[in-house]
Amino acid sequence: MTRTDEFEELRPLLFSIAYRILGSVSEAEDAVQDTWLRYEASPTQPTSAKAFLSAVVTRISIDVLRSARVRREQYTGQWLPEPLLTDPYEDPARSMELADSVSIASLLLLERLSPLERAVFVLREVFGFGFPEVASAVGRSQAACRQLAVRARRHMHEGRPRFEADRRERDELAARFFDALTEGDVDGLRELFSADVQMVGDGGGKAPALAQSVFGAEQVARVLAAIFPMLVRAGVALERHDVNGQPGAIFRDRDGNVLKTLTLDVLEGRIQAVRSVLNPDKLGHVGPVADAWAVKREAHQGIRSQSQGPVPSA
Repeated sequence: MTRTDEFEELRPLLFSIAYRILGSVSEAEDAVQDTWLRYEASPTQPTSAKAFLSAVVTRISIDVLRSARVRREQYTGQWLPEPLLTDPYEDPARSMELADSVSIASLLLLERLSPLERAVFVLREVFGFGFPEVASAVGRSQAACRQLAVRARRHMHEGRPRFEADRRERDELAARFFDALTEGDVDGLRELFSADVQMVGDGGGKAPALAQSVFGAEQVARVLAAIFPMLVRAGVALERHDVNGQPGAIFRDRDGNVLKTLTLDVLEGRIQAVRSVLNPDKLGHVGPVADAWAVKREAHQGIRSQSQGPVPSA
C-alpha cells in the first residue's frame, strides 16, 4: 500500500479528530492537509501510519486551537462551532461516543477545556486511543495524560448530564417541532420545549442574528413563530437535515443558497436548545451562501407591504 493509499484510508479519522479539537470544518480540513504534507515529506516510513498521522494531526490542531482561542475571545456575538452535516468516520464499536462528541452541546463544553485537555479527551474518550498513543500525540508523559483525562472527564460530565435518547423518539419530537414551526403554532412549539430552553444565533457580525440569546419556552416559541413566516415571505425554504448528529435543518433562499443551519438539542423528551449558524464564513462547506442581509430586507419589505407592525430580526 502506498503512502497516498494509507493516508486516504485514514483521512476520515484524521478529519474527525481535528474537527472535535477545533470545532471548525475549514480548520480541520486545513489541519488534515498539513498532516499529509508532513507525511509526504517524512524521510522514513513509520511503524504505524495510524499512530503517526493521528499524532501529527493532533499536534497541528492543538497549535491552531491556541491561536483560534484569541480570535474567539474577540468574536462578535455568540460563537458556535461550524455545522457538520456528515461525520466521515464510522466505528460501530464507538458509535455512541462519536455521535455524542460531535453534538453542538458537547463541542461547546469542549471549548471550556484547555487545548491539551481537549486533545486528550478526544483521543482517549472519543476514539479510544491507549495512553501510550495519547502521550506520544500530545508530547506529555502517560501519567500527565491520565491526569488531563481525569480533569477533562470531570468538566464534561459536570457540564452536561448524558441522556441516551431513543433516536426514534428524538426524530418524532423534531418532526413535531418543524410542523409547529411551519404552521406558526406557538402553543405547539411551547409544549415541546423545556422550561429553560435557550435559542442562540451565531451571525459573527456578518449576518443578521438575535442580539442576545432568548430564554424560556414562551419567549422562544413566540420569537420562532414570528420569524419563520417572515422567512417564508422572502422565499426561504426549510430542508430537514441532521446537523452535528442532532435533528436540524438547512434554510435556503429562493435560489437554493444556504442562509443558515438550525440544530435542536434534545434531552429528556424536551428540546433544550435551538441553535442557528448564520455567519457566512461558517457555511461555505455546506453550499453556496445566501446574502442574509438581502433576505432580511426582502422579508421586511413584505411585512411593510402588508402594513403590519414591528417584527423581530430574521
